[in-house]
Parts: sequence; C-alpha cells; structure tokens
Amino acid sequence: MQTTDLVHASRIIFGMDPMLLSSAILIVSYIILFTEKLNRAVVALLGAAVMILSGILSQEKALEGIDFNTLALLIGMMTIVGISEKSGMFQYVAVWSAQKVRANPRGILVVLALVTAIFSAVLDNVTTVLLIVPVTFQITRKLKINPYPYLIVEIFASNIGGTATLIGDPPNILIGSALGLSFMDFVYELTPVVAITMIVLIAAFDCLWGQRMITSDKNKAAVMKIKAIDAITDWQLLYKSLGVLIATIIGFICAEHLHIANGTIAMFGASILLLLHTIGNSHNDREHKVEEAFSLVDWTTIFFFAGLFAIVYGLEVSGVLEVMGNKFIEYTDGSIEKATMLVIWISAFVSAAIDNIPFVATMIPMIKSMEESMGGREAMMPVWWALSLGACYGGNGSLIAASANVIVGGMAQREGHPISFLGFLKWSVPTMIITVGIAALYLHIRHFM
Repeated sequence: MQTTDLVHASRIIFGMDPMLLSSAILIVSYIILFTEKLNRAVVALLGAAVMILSGILSQEKALEGIDFNTLALLIGMMTIVGISEKSGMFQYVAVWSAQKVRANPRGILVVLALVTAIFSAVLDNVTTVLLIVPVTFQITRKLKINPYPYLIVEIFASNIGGTATLIGDPPNILIGSALGLSFMDFVYELTPVVAITMIVLIAAFDCLWGQRMITSDKNKAAVMKIKAIDAITDWQLLYKSLGVLIATIIGFICAEHLHIANGTIAMFGASILLLLHTIGNSHNDREHKVEEAFSLVDWTTIFFFAGLFAIVYGLEVSGVLEVMGNKFIEYTDGSIEKATMLVIWISAFVSAAIDNIPFVATMIPMIKSMEESMGGREAMMPVWWALSLGACYGGNGSLIAASANVIVGGMAQREGHPISFLGFLKWSVPTMIITVGIAALYLHIRHFM
C-alpha cells in the first residue's frame, strides 16, 4: 500500500507529512490514555476526530475503519450477560462450588480460581470478577481468613481463562474479527495452553498459601449454612438466560459452517433474550426492562473501540504500519519463529504497562501488512496466536494492565483489604514471566518442532 494511494498530501493540514502527523496523533492519544487524566472513550473519539479534521481520513474512510462485527459482538454479549446476571446463577455456582469442598480454605482457593477461569472464558473478565469477588468476601468473612490470596489468584485466573475463547477477552475479539477466526479456532489452539497454565498457577499458589489457610470447624460450618439456592432471585429468568447463553455459544461453535458472523449471532441472542425477558409485560414495564438492559452495556468501551479503530486506520492509511511491518520483517530476518517469540514477549511487557486493547488494535494491521512477505495467513498464524497469548497473559503484569485488575483493586480497597500497586507487582511480574514462558514453549512445540 502506498501512502499516496489513500492520502492526498494536499488535503493534510499545513501540508504536513501524513505519516508523521498520524503517528503524532496516535502517540499523544496513547500518552493521555496512559495517564488516565481523561475518560478513554473521550480520548479515542477526539483522536479519531483529529484524524478526520487533519485530512488524514475522510469521514467515510473513518467509518470504513471501524470493525462493526467487533462492536456487535461486544454489545450482544454485554446484553446477554447483563440480563443473565440478574437471575443470580453465577453467584449460585460460586457458593455451591465452595460448599462442594466442605468449606476447606485450600479447596476454596482451587475452586474459585477454576470458576473464575471458566466464567472468564464464556463471559468476560470484568463481569466475572464483579460476580465472584463479592462472593469471595462473603465466604472469607465467615471463615475469618485473609481474602488477599483469593483476590490475587482470581485476577490471574480471569486474565488466563479469558484467553481460551474468542469471547473471553477483548484482544481475542479484535483478532478473531480481523481474521475471520471461529470460536472453535480459539478453543483448539489456546484452550490446551490455558489449561496447562491454570494447573501451574493453582499448584503454585497452593504451595505458597495452602498450608497457611487454616480456620476452625465452626467457621467452616458457617459457610456450609449459606443457602446457595437463595442466590437465585428469578427462576424464570434463569431458565431463559441460561438457554439463550448456551444457544449463543453453540451458535459461535457452528458459525463457520453457517457462514454467519459472530457479531450477528451475539446480537441475535441478545434480541431473543430481550424478547423473552419482556414478553407479556405491560407497555411501561416492557420499555423499562429494555432501557435497563441497554444501560447494562458498557457504552464507554464501545465508543472507545470505535474511536480507536479510526485512529489506527489513520496509521494504516498513511502507511505507518506498513513501514513498521517491513522493519519488523528485517529485524526477524523473515523468520516466523523469531517473529512469534518476539511478538509474544513484546505483547506481554507492553500490555503490562498499558491497556492491551489499543496495543492489539495497533498490531493487527501491522501484522497483516507482513503476511504477504512472510508466506501468507496460514504461515503467520503462530504470530497471531502469540499476539493473543502475549496480550492476554500480559494483563497479569500489573494492577493497571487489565480492567479486571483495576476493578478487583477497587473492591478490595472498599472492603478494607487494599492491594497496593507495588505489592501486587511482587506476585504479578513473576506470574506473568512464568505464564508467558509456558505459552512461548507451547507455541514452539506446537508449531516449530
């Protein structure tokens, strides 16, 4: 792609070099995002507007750069999960799991980590921790033990578990939509390494904390007296939402055979659940429920994605990403294996420092520009999986590396069990390095041996 094919220098404000200008807009936007001085959606939309006003993009081109399949998938799943949450099914599973290990503190550490990982794979990280962490506090209060190790392992499990599927973590949604990958593509490729990583994580935390997790039989009895069934607040909604959630996931699995985009399936599932949730209600109740369901969508994230897509497309149109891709090819000598190892480690460390979403959004078109020179899409798939694993596992690198981490930190602060930034690094950096190392070894064995 030549810069002049898409950007006319005469349209650029003050006749500036479009590559320099688009790079400056991206860098300034990312710096502001990193400082968290402004709302991230506002920053992304302003950056997109500057791309248009400066002449790098036309409005039509900016809209062309937005991946509406990704937005539809996010909106659909946010709606389904938001409505489903009201039934209490997820809280029920967490309490039920704790009671199945007879309220043993070590056993609870294991089951809450597993429940968090599984929920993160089929829901999303943020929703999962919002559901699991309050239950964790409830259980640890009755056991009269420190919730700190549970919270730390739940953060790690949410980011690792979300890596397993297309819908588990935003980087995967971005990559899957950009490449047209199916739900099962992620399951086949990433679930094995996620399972291995979770086993190592749980074993390590059990060795570090298990022996110190001691409580009395009286405290265990208090947990066993909790009526898990009381968590279910709406049985009809439970049946409806569980049916739609299962059907939607089946739809994702069958999507490649049906030739239907994942965004369409998610929106269809959300529409069906909205219908079932409101059918038979009075006009006022129906309208109220629909408005309430739409309020459950994280519109800040949706507009953040929309603006971010336009900013990154400005870099693509101006030719910056093509130049970066060529430099990357030169640095790796055109070796897929070198590129894979480099991408997974760079992705992890960058994602530990900044939000992994803008990083992945920038990397996708850059890696796409490399495909033709490095053997095509099929040959480059290890690099794509490296981007997913590095970005998702890198979310464990610091307390600000992923939204789920920030939310758990805030909830812990409110409960009087603060997680300090430096204190978290003591656990997060070794965990990130070990887990990314496992992922890198997995990719090497799977694709290069």
